[in-house]
Amino acid sequence: MFNSDSSSKPVNAKLPKAVMMMIEKNNLVMAIKTLAEDENISMDDAKDRIDAYETALKVKQQQKLTTIANKQGIPNEAISFDRAPTAEPPQPLVKNRVKTTEQSQGFKRLQAGVDSQLNDLGYKKPLLPFWLKRLLVIAVVMIGLFFILRSVFG
Repeated sequence: MFNSDSSSKPVNAKLPKAVMMMIEKNNLVMAIKTLAEDENISMDDAKDRIDAYETALKVKQQQKLTTIANKQGIPNEAISFDRAPTAEPPQPLVKNRVKTTEQSQGFKRLQAGVDSQLNDLGYKKPLLPFWLKRLLVIAVVMIGLFFILRSVFG
């Protein structure tokens, strides 16, 4: 790092390992405080050193990404950190829309596909579903047994 004040002592570019770990975990406030306390320097100096280390780390990561992308044939524009991320245009708000998961969307697509296949075959849905018919039969049998047992023991 270039030091414009030649009378001051040179900047120690090497940071303690604990501070480096804090920087990598994006715990910058603790890193600045720790560095300032460990080396008895001001917070501004500690912040400058940490900023320099952080930019060097980002440059190093960018170089690694570029070399990996070149090996895989990905253009550099696809991984550039310099440009702003492109946001999707905002969708108009719909009042009664509920976000669904991909799993429920997949089930809805499957259900729509089955319904369309059944419509193509000419299948008509019954008025009462099969499970409701079965429940009605069970209820009628139980009511019949109730009246039989009531007349026998009643």
